Amino acid sequence: MTFSIAGRCARTGMFGVAITTSSICVGARCPHARAGVGAVATQNVTDPHLAVLVLDALQSGQSASQAIAAVIKDREHIDYRQLTAVDNKGETAHFTGGQILGTNAVSEAANCVAAGNLLSTTNVPAAMTSGFNANPATHLAERLLQGLEAGLEAGGEEGSVHSAALYVADKMPFALIDLRVDWEDDGPVTKLRKLWKDYEPQMLDYLNRAINPSVAPSYGVAGDL
Repeated sequence: MTFSIAGRCARTGMFGVAITTSSICVGARCPHARAGVGAVATQNVTDPHLAVLVLDALQSGQSASQAIAAVIKDREHIDYRQLTAVDNKGETAHFTGGQILGTNAVSEAANCVAAGNLLSTTNVPAAMTSGFNANPATHLAERLLQGLEAGLEAGGEEGSVHSAALYVADKMPFALIDLRVDWEDDGPVTKLRKLWKDYEPQMLDYLNRAINPSVAPSYGVAGDL
């Protein structure tokens, strides 16, 4: 039903997740990242609270594997969940419960972890981590999107996907990038790519409006001096 990649940029310290699924509004539930801490994807039968707990554990100093192990221990309904995490050292971890839907698989590589369920083939996550690490000098958002697109090209889900999201945390307590395609009958990942293409040139302007409006450009609307 879902495939995702969580990653860290060793060069900038950014964290993020790119994800797509057959259900509506995946960005509202599944991708999570915290500046200086890590990134987490929670999927299948999703419980967003698990991602918050894993990030809290990472922030307390636990590694990705320690954090996931602590959160899943004796957790009610955990067999329905699939979790991935990457920590501030680039170490990764994952959990896939026994009640996960359909064909599922996970791939871990340098600074990234990809996972999916109801996949067309178990090769999808490995294609995603390869795509993520193909161009390490590019922006983390671009690398995450390349990973997601590689998963789609490798077969993606058994059925159609309808929503997609890209979430990146940098130095602020709010997201640097939070782009979502909440429902698209055909090609949400393609639309997500277009959103990133349109947003990237304006990204730092919006950041400056938050932290130092005096250096930010005007909006170019009526009454804007």
